[in-house]
Amino acid sequence: MVAQIDFTYIQSRPWRLYSRLMSYAIFEGRPLTTRGRWINPFLFAFFSVCKKLPAIRKVTEPIFILGTGRSGTTVLGIVLSIHKQVGFLNEPKALWHSIYPEEDIIGSYALGPAHYRLSESDAMPRQVRNAHRLFGSYLAATFSNRVVDKYPELIFRLPFVKKIFPDAKFIFLMRNGWDTCHSIEGWSGRLGEQKINEVHDWWGVNRRKWNLLVEQIVPEHVDLAPHLSEISQFTKQSDMAAVEWIVTMREGLAMLDSDHKDVIGVRFEDLSRQPEKVLCVLRDFLGLAEDPVFSDYGKLTLHPVKGTEPFDLHPLLEAPFRDTMKRLGYV
Repeated sequence: MVAQIDFTYIQSRPWRLYSRLMSYAIFEGRPLTTRGRWINPFLFAFFSVCKKLPAIRKVTEPIFILGTGRSGTTVLGIVLSIHKQVGFLNEPKALWHSIYPEEDIIGSYALGPAHYRLSESDAMPRQVRNAHRLFGSYLAATFSNRVVDKYPELIFRLPFVKKIFPDAKFIFLMRNGWDTCHSIEGWSGRLGEQKINEVHDWWGVNRRKWNLLVEQIVPEHVDLAPHLSEISQFTKQSDMAAVEWIVTMREGLAMLDSDHKDVIGVRFEDLSRQPEKVLCVLRDFLGLAEDPVFSDYGKLTLHPVKGTEPFDLHPLLEAPFRDTMKRLGYV
């Protein structure tokens, strides 16, 4: 499906089709494992022009969906995008790369130094100005009042994002670890590819994302850090996915524990089983207007997903994985 659009989406609110196509064609960019990457130079040229122009629209209370990929973040973003006030950007990594070039942990646009974490000090006046001009241009181009940005890895960059957008709202989406890791493994097997001397898959160019995760994030965890050397040699997709899920879920739990009034935690299982109830809570938290089409589309789209049976994990990950599952309320 182009831009994650299906017949139900078009039938529910036809005029939102324009916003999704604009998001997909002009602002999101093309990552490694997709076709049409020839368009990226044109997008960056367009971004350069936007950064030089005065802000077209004021960006207020942008919404960010955070978590681990393959946790239902895209589905939630699409449901939110049907709301009459919202424009949805599905992992606009090209746009963020234009704002801060050293954020590309995948290697879609650059292979130089990259940072998993970005702090408040990384958001210099130039980055703040450029972000507001780019996101403002997006709002103007899509005739939207609010932007929803689904970029799961921004969970490691909360201070950076908050410095740019102090009034931002954050949704931390949680999902059962067995289901998430199984889905990541399937994604890499389905979409990963060998290109000359490079492997392009979930872990970026030749495991770039994995290497950065192990070098920059894993050492922060007392139960994983002593085994850093062995973890860095993992090649089994489910084990690598488990490491990413553990550290990401712990990051989200720390966000919730810090009592940020601008962060809400949502379990994917609750969202899919009780869409009307959870979407109502989200709508109120985000300050969105009541919209029957939004509620109805959520009920049509969100359904319970059959869970994955537990599978074998590397012995080093058994205790950290199950401890994180317990902290999230999964037993």
